Amino acid sequence: MTETTPPPPPPAPGDGIRFAFGTLTALPVRVARWDRPAARAGMLAAPLAGLVVGLCAAALGGVLLLLGSGPLLAAVATAAVPAALTRGLHLDGLADTADGLGSAKPAADALRIMKQSDIGPFGVLTLLFVLLAQVAVVYELYDSGGWARGAGAAVVAGVAARLALTLACRAGVPPARPEGLGAAVAGVVPVRTAVTAAVLVTAGCAGAGGLLGPYGALQHALAALAALGAAQLLLRHCVRRFGGVTGDVFGALAETAATTALVVLALG
Repeated sequence: MTETTPPPPPPAPGDGIRFAFGTLTALPVRVARWDRPAARAGMLAAPLAGLVVGLCAAALGGVLLLLGSGPLLAAVATAAVPAALTRGLHLDGLADTADGLGSAKPAADALRIMKQSDIGPFGVLTLLFVLLAQVAVVYELYDSGGWARGAGAAVVAGVAARLALTLACRAGVPPARPEGLGAAVAGVVPVRTAVTAAVLVTAGCAGAGGLLGPYGALQHALAALAALGAAQLLLRHCVRRFGGVTGDVFGALAETAATTALVVLALG
C-alpha cells in the first residue's frame, strides 16, 4: 500500500505575519515555515506589511518637513523608504518584467531574460518614469495639502501594493516556473478569501481617508480600487505572456498598484 503524506499542520498565528514580513520586506524577520498553509496566511497578511512600510515612509517625510527640508526632498525620501525596506526587490521585479514583456519573445525566452542580472532599456525607462511619477505625486500632495495628505497617500499606496499581491495569489493563477517565490505562493489564497480581504482593506483605506473629510474617504477608496484594477490588468497580461506568475511579476504588480494609487490621490 502507498503511504500518503499527512497534510502540514495549520500555521500558528505568527507564522503568516512572519512569512509576509520575511518575504515582502527587508526587516529582520525569520520565516519559520515555508509550506502552503504558511504561504496562504502570509499573503493574507501582506497588506499589514504594506501598512508598516507606508507608515515608515510617511514618518520620514514628516520628520524632514518638520526640519524644514521642503516638500521635494521629503517626497524623495518618502518614495525611497519602500525601496529601502524591500532592498529594491519590487523595483527590480518591475524592471525585469518590463524587459520580459518588452522583448516580445516567447514565454521561455522572456523568462530567461527576466532571470538575467542586468537591466535592459525597457526596464530602465520603466523604473525612471515610475519613480518620477511617485516623487511628483508625493511632492504635489505635500506641497498642496500638507503632511497629512502626503502621509495618507504613502500609507494607501503601501497597503494597496501588497493587497494586489494577495489577489495575485488567488486560486487559479498558475506559477510560470516550478521554483521560486511565484511557485511557493501561486494559488494559495481561495478566491472568496481574497475578495473578502480586498473589501476589508478598501474599507480601511476609505476610513483612513475619512479623516480628511467625506471626499477624502471616497478618493482613498477609489485609489485602492484603481490600484487593484491596474494590477489585475498587468497580472492578466503577464499570465498570458509568461504562462503564470513569478517573483518578478509580483514586484511589478506591487509597484504598478502603488503608483496607480498615488496618481489617483493626486487627481482632483
